[in-house]
Amino acid sequence: MTIEDVEVAEPQAFEVLVDVAAAGLCHSDLRFLEGSFPHPLPTVLGHEVAGVVREVGTGVETVRPGDHAVMSISVFCGRCQLCVAGKTHLCVDKAATRRRADQPPRLSIGGDPITQFLDLSGFAEQMLVHENAVVRIDEDLPFEHAALLGCGVATGLGAVFNTAAVRAGDIVVVIGCGGVGLSAVQGARIVGAGQIIAVDPVPARLDLARALGATDVVSSAEPDLVTRVVGLADGLGADHVIEAVGRVDTIEQAISMTRRGGVVTVVGLVPAGSRVSVSTDELFYERRLQGSVMGSNYFREDVPRYIEMYRDGSLDLGGMITERITLDEINDGFEAMIAARSPRILVEFH
Repeated sequence: MTIEDVEVAEPQAFEVLVDVAAAGLCHSDLRFLEGSFPHPLPTVLGHEVAGVVREVGTGVETVRPGDHAVMSISVFCGRCQLCVAGKTHLCVDKAATRRRADQPPRLSIGGDPITQFLDLSGFAEQMLVHENAVVRIDEDLPFEHAALLGCGVATGLGAVFNTAAVRAGDIVVVIGCGGVGLSAVQGARIVGAGQIIAVDPVPARLDLARALGATDVVSSAEPDLVTRVVGLADGLGADHVIEAVGRVDTIEQAISMTRRGGVVTVVGLVPAGSRVSVSTDELFYERRLQGSVMGSNYFREDVPRYIEMYRDGSLDLGGMITERITLDEINDGFEAMIAARSPRILVEFH
């Protein structure tokens, strides 16, 4: 990535201009950098963002200038069949939240348009987005904590609460202890899971997982990982496995870690075009494999709920941040992510 001066247009109808205060580095950005997640170029990355509303266009009703806000990739049209059914995270008409081809682009350099990454583009001092990508938050909530709610925390908690619907007493395995996985660990703790087994190759991440609620930790480098995890889970396997890595091999391991009737929820962004092999013997005993997009969230309801969990002390946001950088250190931040030195890195603008 390079640091460039980008022209940001004036807000039009239903658009919100935001001064960015903090943005988290997420593996979805890294997938794009690695080439496994296709996206039009040129683009400005970043999608886990908090900031202050500077200006709004006509028709905007949910925020006003001066409001503190969190942005989400779960922008929705509000009128397609899935939105009307309450599944706004699966909106099929996101094009309705973007500018038309005959309108000036939101972002440009020298008049040439720049595609917004996941409809946001948060690694910048300002961002111009549709109103339905924004949710207002209380002004006393630190931006560095609020930013995490934009993706990693909403995805991990939502995978547990919404998609998997984990119940008290369930045995839960979380594969991958980055920002999303650590949030899933916390979600499992919050709902009262009977056992939470965290799996990751990095000892420091496992230590953090234990601090955030894991009852057991296992290195994914162990030679017979599946047998080890199943043994910890009463010898029968887990009720739920949350896969927060996004790799075919870990998804297949996850299936084998479940007990009869168990559920695997894939949260990690898997490289496009991947295929997973599932034994019919495992399916016969009612094991299920499902995906989870942004934790199956309804952003405007979920974020306030998660903030209340943060306020009552059940959700630890500050403990998840392991490094803070400036925008000009962005490439160093992703190098640290690749080397697994830091689970959640935050770019601070103010």
